[in-house]
Amino acid sequence: MPAEPAPAGMERILRRETSSSRATASVVAAVLVAAICAYALLEAAVRAIGQPPWIIAPQAAAEQIIALPEGFPPLLLGVIGAVAAMAGLILLLNAVLPGHRARHVLRNQRAAVIVDDEVIAAALARQARLAANVTQEQVMVIVSRRRVLLNIRPTSGVPLNPEMIVSAVRQELQEMRLSPMPEVSINVATSGVVGA
Repeated sequence: MPAEPAPAGMERILRRETSSSRATASVVAAVLVAAICAYALLEAAVRAIGQPPWIIAPQAAAEQIIALPEGFPPLLLGVIGAVAAMAGLILLLNAVLPGHRARHVLRNQRAAVIVDDEVIAAALARQARLAANVTQEQVMVIVSRRRVLLNIRPTSGVPLNPEMIVSAVRQELQEMRLSPMPEVSINVATSGVVGA
């Protein structure tokens, strides 16, 4: 039975709890801009009272920027340009791409619960272990936003039925009612472990 949609306020809370914050990148960018502005203001104030500049006078800095690339080795300019371009690309991608935390939403008719992917992986590993009839050490489950990967090492001499294991894990996922619902894939190791 499909879950009813949550009210608008609840959807906003769920989106906030499952999306990563951009506060860190914003703070880093703001601190860098504030530091550059504070330094420029300090140099201008030092020049206004007739003292020698701390590092470089604002007018001399402006003249050097206008005269680029004179006075700088091409390799240094290339490195500075590459670092600036990389920092800009990181900030742009951080602003544009959606960030996701390692969490899923479990929905039912009365509530929506946010669960870490590690908890979901533990529950799915237990289900896969029971379906495969192997020990806990032989199953590893990786849960991401859109995918569940089952890594299973069979017991030597005991064949596994991968379709049955995937079916059991899919049934567990259906009962959890995850949002978004991940796809399930399985990877059975070629070498088995010696049974106890």
